[in-house]
Amino acid sequence: MFSFFKKKKEKKKVEEEVVLQEQEKETPLEENPKEVIEEKVEEETSSKGFFSKALSKTFENIKSVVPQRKEKIAFEDIEEMLIEADMEYEIIEKAMDGLPEEITRKQLRHRLVMLFEHAPDVDLSNLPKPFVRLIIGVNGAGKTTTIAKLANRAKNEGKSVILGAGDTFRAAAIEQLATWAQKIDVPIIKTKQGHDASAVAYDTISSAVAKDIDNVIIDTAGRLQTQTNLSNELKKIVKVCGKAQEGAPHQKLMILDGTQGNTAIAQAKAFNEMVGVDGIIVTKLDGTAKGGALFSISNQLELPIFFVGVGEKQNDLIEFSPDDFVDSLLDEIYTTEQ
Repeated sequence: MFSFFKKKKEKKKVEEEVVLQEQEKETPLEENPKEVIEEKVEEETSSKGFFSKALSKTFENIKSVVPQRKEKIAFEDIEEMLIEADMEYEIIEKAMDGLPEEITRKQLRHRLVMLFEHAPDVDLSNLPKPFVRLIIGVNGAGKTTTIAKLANRAKNEGKSVILGAGDTFRAAAIEQLATWAQKIDVPIIKTKQGHDASAVAYDTISSAVAKDIDNVIIDTAGRLQTQTNLSNELKKIVKVCGKAQEGAPHQKLMILDGTQGNTAIAQAKAFNEMVGVDGIIVTKLDGTAKGGALFSISNQLELPIFFVGVGEKQNDLIEFSPDDFVDSLLDEIYTTEQ
């Protein structure tokens, strides 16, 4: 999936506008050990319960079909439950084919987890430096907020980050990303509305190379109503990224609005045809009862879902785990296995 080459030896100087804030000093562990330990425990617990929080509205729908937990559940009830969760019927048929009239948790779990197996495995070890990610998706899907969350995750992992405000079509997008950059204390390369987005991408990568920054995250425009222009712009950005650093962008991530359910698949297919998509991030899961669409998204697109998000806070993003996702659904309808 990734093409990694040697970095260019020559580093070009670029004119840049960088927003930098002094980093806040972290509280040493010895100053408040109990508080730090409690935070770690809480983080682990919240990770396990993340899908329960994210899928609360989906759970309400499936409980209307299966109101009480059972050891075995009727074929028809499982089918109806998956329809209520907004899984496409074609995918339901694939998952349910050959299952008995009364289905155990183990039987259903195996089938549901298998729906994610078409997505290719991605090796995220030994990444290039800088590691360049291009963020694409329609306006309103949550691109800007997700970029901030990704940058915050990288910072929490001890990595340096720089942002590129490549959605030069909307002034509001530039301002919003700049505000996030200041809030989470990372540099940003930006220009004025209407300026060349590919130049922003080039300058951002060049700055990262010159400053030895680990991660580059670049925003892009998402106006599907002018699809031809958008396609040309995205292709140009991808080409220019490769000029700034061979092999870049190393990852093109598509942001999908979870509240749109299966209709988001058409958007992803359109962007995939434009520039090729390496993976998916699904946002706003807490605002929808369409959590079952994740099965369809991964299975039909044959792409990995890297992250899912709920809420507007900078920490409201978690790595997607098919096992945890499926288990959270099954916990609502099946009794605990002995």
